Amino acid sequence: MANGDEPGPGERGPILIHFPRLGQGGTAGLPGRLRYALLGFLLVVVVFSSYYQVAPFEQGVVLRFGRYIGSVRQGPHLKLPFVDRVFKVPTERQLKEEFGFRTLEPGQRSTFQKGGFEAESLMLTGDLNIADVEFVVQYRIVDPYRYLFVLEKPQETVRAVAEAEMRGAVGDQGFDEVIKTRRGEIEEQVLRRMNDILGRYRCGVDVKLVQLQDVHPPEPVKDSFEEVNRALQEMERSINEALQERNKILFRVQGEAKQRIAQGEGAAIERTNRAQGDAKRFELLLAEYRKAPAVTRQRLYLEAMQEVLPATGRLLVVDDSVKGMLPVLNLGGTPGKDGKEKDKEPRQ
Repeated sequence: MANGDEPGPGERGPILIHFPRLGQGGTAGLPGRLRYALLGFLLVVVVFSSYYQVAPFEQGVVLRFGRYIGSVRQGPHLKLPFVDRVFKVPTERQLKEEFGFRTLEPGQRSTFQKGGFEAESLMLTGDLNIADVEFVVQYRIVDPYRYLFVLEKPQETVRAVAEAEMRGAVGDQGFDEVIKTRRGEIEEQVLRRMNDILGRYRCGVDVKLVQLQDVHPPEPVKDSFEEVNRALQEMERSINEALQERNKILFRVQGEAKQRIAQGEGAAIERTNRAQGDAKRFELLLAEYRKAPAVTRQRLYLEAMQEVLPATGRLLVVDDSVKGMLPVLNLGGTPGKDGKEKDKEPRQ
């Protein structure tokens, strides 16, 4: 602009803007209302930024300008707005990591997804076989500060330690031990080693449970493995049946042997008692014989003849003075149906 009062050619004059005075005109109160609205909005933002709630299963870790100042438990709390930050950590819950599968929908009949996670569960056993080991690790956060700030990625660290220790435990066992007999030992070993390693890391995590969910051969050889298992079960069944038959025969023979031993012992006792009875009887007879020898001798002779003669059959009387034999009675015959005696030998 030129120095004079009037603008020169090609120049524009000054632009004058008139602002309304406060309190004058129909729109004079608008800036005041905006100011109060802005102050109210800022107050609401400050109040909501200062209040936070910690759930019953959580702990809150409070940072002020990025520096740890303490932890708070459940309930409502206040903080400095735009200065404090609060990280909520679920310290009262069991956290779970799954290997070889993922739970899609938990419930009474949970649904799982197994495809795409084979790299986590395929492991080499001590006898150079491959087993598909699906397992679960449950742990709790016991120190929220260390869980958040000691390790960069604590969840991935827990998974890496669990997988490494499980592979080491499976690699120390044979395939059959991993599939069948030593699952409990493997779980205890992995649990102990995980707590040892994570304790040395001081990451604020305590492992509570290591559980083998499903241990089986890989899918390509699963059918063949089941055939082998069926053959082994058939073999065991045959062995058990043979052992059962063997035990049955063995028990019967042992019973018969015990029975014969008992019979022999009974016979021995019976003979001993009979011999003792005969000896006692002989002593009594001897005492009577000494009292009356002739009478006792005659009586004993007659009693002996009564026992001997009925068993002799045909009776022959021999006398040196007799020159011929005259049959008087048929003493060797047997009585017939009519009461008469018949000869045992047919007549000539």
